[in-house]
Amino acid sequence: MAEQYIYAVARVRSRELSLLTESVIAQLCAASNEEDCLRILSERGWGNSDVPGEEMFSLEHKKTWEFIREIVPDQMQVFDVFRVADDYHNLKAAIKESCIDGTHPGIFLESGTMNPEKLAQAVEESDYEALPEPMREVAREAKETLLQTRDGQLCDAIIDQAALEAIRKAGEASGEKLLADYGELICATGDIKTAIRCAKYGKDRQFLMKALAPCRTLDIALLADAASSGTEAVLAYLEHTDYADAVDELKQSVACFERWCDNRMIETIRPEIHNPFGIGPVAAYILARENEIKTVRIILAAKRNNLPEEMLRERVRAMYV
Repeated sequence: MAEQYIYAVARVRSRELSLLTESVIAQLCAASNEEDCLRILSERGWGNSDVPGEEMFSLEHKKTWEFIREIVPDQMQVFDVFRVADDYHNLKAAIKESCIDGTHPGIFLESGTMNPEKLAQAVEESDYEALPEPMREVAREAKETLLQTRDGQLCDAIIDQAALEAIRKAGEASGEKLLADYGELICATGDIKTAIRCAKYGKDRQFLMKALAPCRTLDIALLADAASSGTEAVLAYLEHTDYADAVDELKQSVACFERWCDNRMIETIRPEIHNPFGIGPVAAYILARENEIKTVRIILAAKRNNLPEEMLRERVRAMYV
């Protein structure tokens, strides 16, 4: 019911005032160095004096989810579409750590739907029944593949495929069109990036079918056929899909395509800024925050590496506000 989110939407409207605007992003792009960028961000409430630049992003991500838990404490499962990717990141990390000596602090993310320590323990002990049902078989297959073949790329492909499918299914399970559309976009564009990468490195169709996740807007069998023939065949296939507008971006680079994906999602969620009801404005706020964190990361990396402002402006994302 839309009414149950009235309080949450009111809180989001207040927080939207602190989102980074296009003018702030322009100011960051024009800053002379990384230190000036950090000063501008500090004035906008980002980070604190005790947090190094790179850790600032983790802190901002944590702030977002603490706020969401505060305003919709009983509805967090609706947002699994945004969180399950971290579960599969943690699964990948746990499998690799279980197959090599030693421990590696800081490799697990805390914002997934599962306790990362329990996930790691289940993987270490090969106790797959302790994992959620959708993750059990992929965990078994990925770990056995890594142990038997030492092929880290194939292990990653198995987990990445499962992650994309889990995101799409979580979006559909939410019952919210915005979240379903988000899950579909993430799954489809993830498949496209996989296909381009596999075409570039000459992966065969068998590998591709393990790496591509089923979705509504792409025929993965046709995409696999195209990718096994080369990059040009992938682009030719995409010309006849919902992603035809992205072909020119892919011809430039995968980074340009990723910017296109992010900008397309921002355009999709922007109408929610005028919606006073429902879960949509809350979901849009989460996406807006993730988008600005990604954009700030790009800007700071560019300043650190002395990229010219013109090149930087080609890489930044559109903002929600």
